[in-house]
Amino acid sequence: MIPWLERDDPFPPLANALKHPNGLLAAGADLSPARLLAAYRQGIFPWYSDDEPILWWSPDPRMVLIPSELKISRSLAKTLRNRAHEIRFDSAFEAVMHGCATRGTDAAGPGSWITDEMRAAYLRLHELGYAHSVETWMEGELAGGLYGVAIGRMFYGESMFTRARDASKMAMVHLVRRLQHHGYGMIDCQMHTGHLARLGARAIPRSDFSLRLRELVDYDMVPSKWNSLEADNDVIA
Repeated sequence: MIPWLERDDPFPPLANALKHPNGLLAAGADLSPARLLAAYRQGIFPWYSDDEPILWWSPDPRMVLIPSELKISRSLAKTLRNRAHEIRFDSAFEAVMHGCATRGTDAAGPGSWITDEMRAAYLRLHELGYAHSVETWMEGELAGGLYGVAIGRMFYGESMFTRARDASKMAMVHLVRRLQHHGYGMIDCQMHTGHLARLGARAIPRSDFSLRLRELVDYDMVPSKWNSLEADNDVIA
């Protein structure tokens, strides 16, 4: 059994999370900014469907991408060099969430868990400067991208989508370059997917993840929207 959280209840210890299903920790509470930020700071995230209550997870092991460990294939490097795309930050956050909810072929699985309630919650985090989007544009159209949450020097990836070959991968590469430039230490990828593993993500024990997380989130950084002009559209992989 997992505990039911009322509005002001704290999260239980991560060690209490179930092994089957892996990482299920608690249910209930809400998706207020305060609750979501408290969850991310502890290595917890919400994931549920429309017909379920809010479910909170902290799987073990945890899939992460260390920025310095990014892997770029030859074909992706060629695509990055051809400059037939433009990368923007935070210029179409809501559209990226919509794309992730109905996402295409080079991301893992359907996005049915991105409910209307989830969209509203993360849009609020975006307005507060915590949630961000990275977008790949081609010929003036949104071709793919990703979104996630930044706290301190930690980035929590939530979802990605593509409408053109390698569009989400290009967004990821530019995200990693930006995070490296600003001293971020880790990207939380939550659970294993082959898509992320090919980019260099790997699984680490939850205990190691938690220790590193505490170091990265405990950093005095004022949240704000990312300036699209910072996008390095001249990245050569």
